[in-house]
Amino acid sequence: MDIIREIQNELVEVKDFPKFGAGDTIIVAYKIKEGSKERIQQFQGVVIQRRGSGATETFTVRKMSGNIGVERIFPISSPFLDTITIVKRGRVRRARIFYFRERTGKSARIKEKRSFAHK
Repeated sequence: MDIIREIQNELVEVKDFPKFGAGDTIIVAYKIKEGSKERIQQFQGVVIQRRGSGATETFTVRKMSGNIGVERIFPISSPFLDTITIVKRGRVRRARIFYFRERTGKSARIKEKRSFAHK
């Protein structure tokens, strides 16, 4: 298994994305091919989970589109991922926040992680 993991790490190019986890609000910019054209589309939402490791790592992002919840799973090593921008760092107690799916309105808010700058 170690040999397989080493070969995967050599073959798959890892981009330098910022560190993020469950509860963070991010914007994922990914490339979409339509015929011969290529464009970049953005998907902004809350990270529900990160799973896997290395080349097979994925993360799930959930957003509300009108009144409908939309979730999308992105492989971290996908060549179609362009950039990941962190909008807000969330403070949650779980690594996978599936309970977030049932929440609406005020109960669907996630507290923001506060960073203190030392003087």
